[in-house]
Amino acid sequence: MTFETIIMTTDDNHIGTLTLNRPDKLNTFSSQMAGELNQALGLMDNDPKVRVILLKGAGKAFCAGIDVNELEGKTPLEYREWIERMEAPLVGISKIKTPVIAQLQGVAAANGMGLIAAADLVMAAENAKMGLTAINVGLNCVGPVIPVARCVGRKKALELLLYGNLVKADEALRLGLINQVVPKQDLEDRAYAWAKELAAKSPVAVQIAKSAFYASEDMAYDSQFAYMNEAFARLCSTRDAKEGVAAFFEKRPPQWQEK
Repeated sequence: MTFETIIMTTDDNHIGTLTLNRPDKLNTFSSQMAGELNQALGLMDNDPKVRVILLKGAGKAFCAGIDVNELEGKTPLEYREWIERMEAPLVGISKIKTPVIAQLQGVAAANGMGLIAAADLVMAAENAKMGLTAINVGLNCVGPVIPVARCVGRKKALELLLYGNLVKADEALRLGLINQVVPKQDLEDRAYAWAKELAAKSPVAVQIAKSAFYASEDMAYDSQFAYMNEAFARLCSTRDAKEGVAAFFEKRPPQWQEK
């Protein structure tokens, strides 16, 4: 399928790449881009050949938030429907079984920072910055702060929400917003290599791990163990689990089933 604001590609390494493609607008979310991104995530998740989704932005910025040209002339109900549409990809990433790695260059602001925080894993260029900047123009980022708070905790999340300051890559790493920081010129190759490494693992084991993690996140401590143990038991009965153990004992590379 062809989109106007998203570039969607797949390759023989089981990696599906989604590129936010509004570089002249710093990849700000329009209603169209939000809808296309959410649809593209679903298509990738249902593609049996895609084991990892690599998410990035075209041009110098990852995503500078929401296109403010869409702000005017809505009723409260229309504003609610509009913002829910903008935030749907942030929610959607946690609901799909395929892991999403974000490749962060330049700025990720407001809804863009929320998208970074919502991604399962993030590799960032050393010059990257992010912030919940809407407060600086009389708005706020009460939606994007939700995945941010799950990364950084209540106090820091409130500081980011209320002050709207940009966080540099080294601080974002310390706060748990990103996983790795690499030189700007190496980001493209390093992020792809990281996605390729994950795609080489058992897809069913990765998918069950991700899905179980999100499903159990808000459970009581003992309930989490019960849920995770059930997920592990399901995994043990799969062909991939049997193949992985057999390959280990036979000292050969495993041959995983497609998802």
